[in-house]
Amino acid sequence: MITNTRLTTPATPAASTAPAAPTAPTEEARYEEELARGLVAADEEAFAAIYRRWGSLVHTMATRLLGDTYEAEDVTQQVFLGAWHGRAGFRPERGPLGAWLVGITRRKIVDALAARTRRLTLIDSAGRDADTAGADEAAPDRVLDRVLLVDALARLPRHQREVLCMAFYEDLTQAQIAERTGMPLGTVKSHARRGLHRLRLVIEQPPVPDTDL
Repeated sequence: MITNTRLTTPATPAASTAPAAPTAPTEEARYEEELARGLVAADEEAFAAIYRRWGSLVHTMATRLLGDTYEAEDVTQQVFLGAWHGRAGFRPERGPLGAWLVGITRRKIVDALAARTRRLTLIDSAGRDADTAGADEAAPDRVLDRVLLVDALARLPRHQREVLCMAFYEDLTQAQIAERTGMPLGTVKSHARRGLHRLRLVIEQPPVPDTDL
């Protein structure tokens, strides 16, 4: 005789509705928070550690986007100077220190690209106006720009001056300049880069106030 037996399924435990315990910050995150607190407190040792930790990242970003080592070095310096002077504006609740520095880097790179465009526009305009300078009456500020540019070019080392003049006044590519002068292409690029860097320093320096009143 077979008796009916009642089979019971084992009860499954009810899903826990308790919130998960917050994950403890990693040692690296704690160190970054400590550096951020040091920055806000104007701790120079913390700032030096911040530079050692993120300086190469900032420089690499700038080099990749600008394609110029000299400009990348300038941007890197500007980023960390900006971080130091603007340290009171850091808000840890908005993101970690590294992300804040990357944001400053992007803005400084945009500023550098805009400044480069202004410089090249100025030089190109001066080159186009060179042949027609006497045909019309240029505005005083444009005349001053040309004078400053010619003076800055005259003060460059000879090879840098020749490379830039051929590039801007004769519209030659760097490969064509290398072929004409017999210089290696890498040397031409180096002269152009260094020459533009010197021109930028001259063009962007503030005017000397006139004291002969």
